Amino acid sequence: MISLALHRLNPMKMNSDWYTKGMEHIWLPYTQMKTMKDPQPVIATEGVRLRLADGTELIDGISSWWAAVHGYNHPHIMEAMKTQIEVMPHSMFGGLVNEPALELATRLAGLLPGDLNKSFFAESGSVSVEIAMKMAVQYYMNKGETRSKFVHFRDTYHGDTFGAMAVGDPEDGMHSKFSDVVDKNLLTDLPRTEAEATEFKAFLKENAHTVAAVITEPLVQGACGMIFHKPETLRWIREACDEADVLFIVDEIFTGFYRTGSRFAIDQAGIVPDMITLSKALSGGVSPLSVCVARDKIFDAFYDEDPDKAFMHGPTYMGHALGCAAANASLDLFEAEDYEAKVSAIAAQMESELGACRSFDCVKEVRVQGAIGVVQLHDAAKLDALKPLFVEKGVWIRPFLDIIYLTPPLIITPEDLRVLTRAIFEVLGGK
Repeated sequence: MISLALHRLNPMKMNSDWYTKGMEHIWLPYTQMKTMKDPQPVIATEGVRLRLADGTELIDGISSWWAAVHGYNHPHIMEAMKTQIEVMPHSMFGGLVNEPALELATRLAGLLPGDLNKSFFAESGSVSVEIAMKMAVQYYMNKGETRSKFVHFRDTYHGDTFGAMAVGDPEDGMHSKFSDVVDKNLLTDLPRTEAEATEFKAFLKENAHTVAAVITEPLVQGACGMIFHKPETLRWIREACDEADVLFIVDEIFTGFYRTGSRFAIDQAGIVPDMITLSKALSGGVSPLSVCVARDKIFDAFYDEDPDKAFMHGPTYMGHALGCAAANASLDLFEAEDYEAKVSAIAAQMESELGACRSFDCVKEVRVQGAIGVVQLHDAAKLDALKPLFVEKGVWIRPFLDIIYLTPPLIITPEDLRVLTRAIFEVLGGK
């Protein structure tokens, strides 16, 4: 049985049967299975490259949904996981703890600003958002108040579970069909000017008695179109929450760990949210892992001799030792090199090279924030037709909505990044 299992994991011994048979039984994400084009079968990864079953190698321009910040198969992360899996891949986190999880919680407390000191681990980003929302509601319950609503913003995405959908944009095409099913919260626009900030403060004060928290994505609203805003917006929201006595949740699942240029996007605004959610790059993109980190005052509202004030939540793989070992190794890498400098260089190169796309009539805007590069088109109708053209260029880029975007691994070389930017330029008609 062991040799058979190893045979199945060896890409060199694979044949087409695994793909043909498997495709009869798989259900893929965000996909109409009846009309989809056949997905690319990937059999191996290394550095910034994906290797397909036919031997084709693609430079990954989106870091496996923004997670593989150190690229693939980084030896330091792989070695940490090998060491951990030989000792203990996982044990329950109820009545037991493990060293990798405790070390990671300690390190996160040291990296995050202010008194963001208490880590509650889970497996996925959506679940960490659900945890933050549940904590916010019970925080007020434990203080003798009933507040069950959330203020959220247009063009935001926080995940696909029901609570997370309820604080996303109800017009988001992925989830709009559920707008009459999910809980109704208070939807408004992000304050982008001082006048809008003043209006937002008044809006929040008026509704504060029902609101447990405001939730937003900082600096970049990712899955709704890579829409940017200034750090001032986060400061205005923080001020409004303070004045209205409302909690502030920041979702850094996409933006955390240098994607926007700083370690966390909130660092550019100089704010401390009441809770922050992290995932994706947290583990270096190699293991499911997420965390909601709360300020001391949140934890203190649950810390009581009354058992009814405890937080009754516990994901099965909470404190996953293998994932936490990967995350600790990922943090080692961030500490060993200057990632702000890496991202600054990526940003400058994308601004220069993607900027050439501004000359095309089909291009509405080119924008860059840290290691996020966006080419927005006037007409999204033909974007799906462009996807196979990128594969022909030797790159993995997945346009969506009306944008072609890059979120490359932060270890990418200038030469490989140039292949990505050149592919976008040529696919749009450049020579």
